[in-house]
Amino acid sequence: MDNPSVDHAASSLPYGVEDIAAAVTALVEALRWAARQIGVDEEQVEDRVADTLAFLRRRVSGEYDVDDFGFDADFTENVFLPLLRPLYRSWFRVEVRGMHHVPQDGGALIVGNHSGTIALDALMTQLAVHDDHPAHRHLRMLGADLVFSTPVVGAWARRSGSTLASPLDAERLLRAGELVGVWPEGFKGIGKPFSQRYRLQRFGRGGFVASALRTQVPIIPCSIVGAEETYPILADLPLLAKACKMPYFPVTPLFPLLGPLGLIPLPSKWIIEFGAPIETGGLPPEAADDPVLVLEITDSVRETIQRTLYQLLAHRGPAFG
Repeated sequence: MDNPSVDHAASSLPYGVEDIAAAVTALVEALRWAARQIGVDEEQVEDRVADTLAFLRRRVSGEYDVDDFGFDADFTENVFLPLLRPLYRSWFRVEVRGMHHVPQDGGALIVGNHSGTIALDALMTQLAVHDDHPAHRHLRMLGADLVFSTPVVGAWARRSGSTLASPLDAERLLRAGELVGVWPEGFKGIGKPFSQRYRLQRFGRGGFVASALRTQVPIIPCSIVGAEETYPILADLPLLAKACKMPYFPVTPLFPLLGPLGLIPLPSKWIIEFGAPIETGGLPPEAADDPVLVLEITDSVRETIQRTLYQLLAHRGPAFG
């Protein structure tokens, strides 16, 4: 059975890559045969091949957009997010709740708890917003300097929509109608020992609240259960951390004992819940300059997330169930 979309995608590749397109197209029949043998729908295979060829054509011809922050939606949807989906769907079995609280359009600030040694919680939240939201929105995450100074990681973070955690960048994105994600605990959250799991660290001075007030967007508390168990920190080695220029050097049940294999996360059961928005539109933008009000809202967001975490833990059952 021929698939016109595959043929069109291959034939529309620009001059100079026809041989590659021909080789890929020649594999389609073999992929169809393999799909039949394992009981997979042939059309799904064909659609994936067509999507891949179309993506390659756009990359070669330059038919894709990158915004002022370096965000490449085409790369994010066709390379970055597909790499995360096996973790999201099969390994962590993420359950998403409260997605109706995330607006269909316009700016909003999503504030989540941070944990897990490696910031997989931010990546799983990004995928949840894209895959489980009716509008398949992109979450523009705010990251620490270390993220963007790390080779490869920094480049991929920029291309997938992240930017530096600064009020100016956050407010530009919010005014442009983007969903912005922030994890105010920072390294204090993801680097805390397993004995302090699900106990929120300080949320700083509330800079994220001030940005929401200035841009008049809602604040959406986001509670994440499951990340604490992916890489349980049993100890920290500060001398090694200093030598490696890292905020901490974790010792987990598998790392560094098993070397690179210790980087495989444990398959904990995850729940991500988006809470009811805290509206800021009723307050004037000047409210962002009132430190008492900013801290009051910051504490309210933190308490909401902490309370929700305890509720989710009570209903989740075994961490690896």
